[in-house]
Amino acid sequence: MNAGLAVLCPIDFSESSAGALRYAALIAGQFGTRLAVLAVEDPLLTEAADLGTGILWSPEDCTAEIEKFASRALGGDAEILRRLDCVVAVGKPATEILRIARERGSTLIVMSTHGLTGMRKLFFGSTTERVLREAPCPVLLTSGPTPAHVRLADLKAIIGRILVPVDLSPASLPQAEVGRALAEKLGLPLILVHVVEPLRTRLAARLQLVGIEADRRAVAEDGLNELADSLAYTPRPEALVAYGEPAEELAKVARDRHAGLIVVGLHGSPLLGPRMGSVTYRLLCLSSALVLALPPGSAASSSDPEGAQVTASIGRRS
Repeated sequence: MNAGLAVLCPIDFSESSAGALRYAALIAGQFGTRLAVLAVEDPLLTEAADLGTGILWSPEDCTAEIEKFASRALGGDAEILRRLDCVVAVGKPATEILRIARERGSTLIVMSTHGLTGMRKLFFGSTTERVLREAPCPVLLTSGPTPAHVRLADLKAIIGRILVPVDLSPASLPQAEVGRALAEKLGLPLILVHVVEPLRTRLAARLQLVGIEADRRAVAEDGLNELADSLAYTPRPEALVAYGEPAEELAKVARDRHAGLIVVGLHGSPLLGPRMGSVTYRLLCLSSALVLALPPGSAASSSDPEGAQVTASIGRRS
């Protein structure tokens, strides 16, 4: 068993969470580690079940339901099911997911962007949103159709290409290194993308913008090419500069280039603490690709090869 990796997969017994569980089981299987499957019960419902309904709620009953759900989702694979740790909590889902992740020292959370709630296309699940704001470790987010059986051999076809959106800040290199590690393990093309946003100020309307925009594009291209050259990966990552609204452009690039995995950074605020950026939020709403979200400080740098182990987990063989 690999003691360095702890995978946590919250479920709500929806088909979407069954898809997330399949990916979580694949990762745990490749690392030879156990997988914690968490179900969070609403305290109001557990009390209602106990008071005057003739139905008594117990963690043991919920554990049995988790086992049945996991067996169905994973096709009854006995080897995988032996690695499951069924965890039951009572409270608010996001709060309990974060608590369990910290208590168990989880190094990766795998969960769906949609569940029993949050099914509208423009709004992903509120639980997922809250987890991303305070996640102590990388989070692999799944959405859209999921194969009934996810195997390592299928990942290359499912993902196709790996897309890494970067803002060319100091955080870009560690984030790009995570994308490189994944691309290397899966043998897939890597695309680095920077989006130049339109200038929106009253002063901009009075200035000659042609030269300014050309300079901004040139600076972005130079920075992106320098970043691509710094990654020890063959073939050289594609460096793409787009122009427009970042989330919309990134979703378009992912769709047009058939990129099934997007590696994004979750920006933090010194005043408000870790929280999701607006671009990341919109991208999650617009794209159906797998998304690996990296909280501040979680991305491994080139000088920290061991740190890349978890964030490259979906592509590494045990």
